[in-house]
Amino acid sequence: MGAPPVGRALVLLSGGLDSTVCLAIAVRDAPGVTAVTVDYGQRHRVELESATRVATALSAEQLVVDLDLSAWGGSALTDDAIAVPDHTAGPSGAAPAAESPAIPTTYVPARNLIFCALACGIAESRGCDSVYLGVNALDYSGYPDCRPEFVAAFQQAAALGLKRGVEGHPLEFRTPLIRLTKAEIVRLGVDLGAPLALTWSCYRGGAEPCGSCDSCVLRAKGFSEAGVVDPAAA
Repeated sequence: MGAPPVGRALVLLSGGLDSTVCLAIAVRDAPGVTAVTVDYGQRHRVELESATRVATALSAEQLVVDLDLSAWGGSALTDDAIAVPDHTAGPSGAAPAAESPAIPTTYVPARNLIFCALACGIAESRGCDSVYLGVNALDYSGYPDCRPEFVAAFQQAAALGLKRGVEGHPLEFRTPLIRLTKAEIVRLGVDLGAPLALTWSCYRGGAEPCGSCDSCVLRAKGFSEAGVVDPAAA
């Protein structure tokens, strides 16, 4: 991931486990942090409340942006006509997305492409030197906009398209979790004192986590393999 950033950092914060740990890393490393949360019309809107609580707990400035991607739908997370599927384990117990080239219905068309562009505008206007993304290896095999190749390509595009980039100060995209398993992310979060009890992972967004969607199952597997009791479920 390289040396700690020399200036302010921006973190895309959903309120989930991964982005919360990512925010904790940024707070540790950067002299100032802005957490950007996007209200994109997601089914699991409870994560927005989690994001605000997480940002407050980590003393990070939070900016909430309204950007309704449900206007065109195309995802189980933004279109009520598309059901959120239950997790179906493959031979290794992993999510289907990790073992199949098929992209799951929980993929939101161009979400990270849009969010990264938004992050660029905010980061440049706020004087941030780096953008932290909580993408990880359990996601990028299924979601094309979570792969290392996507992040590298977007960073190059940002260097060409931003004023600071053409002036010799390109924005750096940091993905500290991208090679980690969920268990490793959990352990890192515990070591950093991240407020894991405040996080929300369920795609269905009811009063309580459903326990059966991919996100719930992967979260439970991560805590189990880390040997840590999930404080949000305790």
